[in-house]
Amino acid sequence: MKKQFIFFLTLLTACSSGVNKSNQENSKREIVETERAFEAMAREKGLSEAFSFYADSAAAVNRGTYILHGKDSIRQYYLSPRFKGVKLEWKPDFVEVSKSADLGYTYGKYTFSTKDSTGHESISKGFFHTVWKKQANGSWRFVWD
Repeated sequence: MKKQFIFFLTLLTACSSGVNKSNQENSKREIVETERAFEAMAREKGLSEAFSFYADSAAAVNRGTYILHGKDSIRQYYLSPRFKGVKLEWKPDFVEVSKSADLGYTYGKYTFSTKDSTGHESISKGFFHTVWKKQANGSWRFVWD
C-alpha cells in the first residue's frame, strides 16, 4: 500500500507540474497576443487610448524623470499635444511567466517616430520592459511599463 501511495504522489506531482507548464505556455502566448493588440490599438486609436485601455487600475509608467500612477494619469499624459501624430512600434523579444501563470513580463525593442511642423521625421529607438498581470476576467493588463 505504501508503494502505491508513493507512486500516486509521484504521478500527481508529475501531472501538476505538466499542468503548470501548460498554463505557463498558454499565458506566454496570451501575453504576446496582448502586446500585438496593444501595439495595433496604439497605431489605430492613439497612445492615450491604448495605454489607458491596457493599463491595470494600479499601473505605473516610468517616463524618465517621473512615474505616472493609474489609468487617468497615463491617459492624460498621452493626451498631450506632443504625442499627436506620434508613431510607436514595438515587439517583444522575450516573455516569461510566473509558475502561477498570473504574472509575466516582456522586453524588446521599440521605435518612436515624430514629425515636426516642416515634416522632418525624428526617430528614436530603444528597449522596453513591461510587467503584465492576469485579470479576474482572464485578460492581461500591464502593471509596469
